[in-house]
Amino acid sequence: MRFLITGTAGFIGFHLAQRLLAEGHVVSGIDGMTPYYDVTLKEARHALLAKSNRFTAHVAMLEDAERIAAIVEGARPEVIVHLAAQAGVRYSLENPRAYIDSNVTGTFNVLEAVRRYPVQHFIFGSTSSVYGANTAMPFRETDRADHPLTIYAATKKAGELMAHDYAHLWGIPATVVRFFTIYGPWGRPDMALFRFVDAIQKGQPIDIYGEGRMSRDFTYVDDLVEAIVRLVPCVPVRSVLGEEIAEDSLSPAAPFRVVNIGRGAPIGLLEFVEAIEKALGKKAQRNLLPLQPGDVPNTFASADLLERLTGYRPATGVEEGVGKFVAWYRGYYGG
Repeated sequence: MRFLITGTAGFIGFHLAQRLLAEGHVVSGIDGMTPYYDVTLKEARHALLAKSNRFTAHVAMLEDAERIAAIVEGARPEVIVHLAAQAGVRYSLENPRAYIDSNVTGTFNVLEAVRRYPVQHFIFGSTSSVYGANTAMPFRETDRADHPLTIYAATKKAGELMAHDYAHLWGIPATVVRFFTIYGPWGRPDMALFRFVDAIQKGQPIDIYGEGRMSRDFTYVDDLVEAIVRLVPCVPVRSVLGEEIAEDSLSPAAPFRVVNIGRGAPIGLLEFVEAIEKALGKKAQRNLLPLQPGDVPNTFASADLLERLTGYRPATGVEEGVGKFVAWYRGYYGG
């Protein structure tokens, strides 16, 4: 099949593109190569993808509507997976406009391109952060997600709503996938696992927010990719208006569905740190700090809908996943 992925130089987009290329698909990638973190890491990811003659890279900003439309027109993909975004919860407190530009305006531009050049399935990468102030666990796709705690979460929720709008008005089958704390090799330097490993290797203290009492539903990146690949043929169809389908998030007004991608097995942050210490063979100097603005104490995915649709549930344990990250980190950076 022909795929177009936005964010192919990013952590998740790179892994998804790599998997699709390995399966023989044709992949067009879009990335803005923004300097939010080390651009050389992004370039290294793209260089690996470029070893396949079925991969075409386009450097473009999502905010450039005409450029995005031209790329979609030229690639004529059957499936678009929109992953490119301004990421990071804490950075959204410092530079909120970057999130509006990329995640709202950029997603609108991608959707407009899809309206002009329709695809069989539009998949939008969202986040567990949209559950915000929800306290009922586990988080289910049918739960309300109306109380975001950061501008990052608000912009991703806005993207979900726009995708529903385009599904309703233009009949574009759309699946929103909400990611739960994805980690693994080639991960982003601003994420906890990378920062912790880097600091411990260098003998520096690590900052642990919420005094370590937070828990996260850590999901290994290969499990995430497997889930997305399995969801590609699960194209939503418009249900009968007003009909509710038990335990499904299918919209009553559009070919649109929301699916969590998480392991459904949250662990405490201190347990996560212990897994890192074990993989590194070093103890961390722990600096326990208060909960930061925008942080949620716990995340916990219900993976029931994903399993019902695809027969698959993420299962990689944290010790295994962290070990694979550490092996990559040492191979890439040395030491």
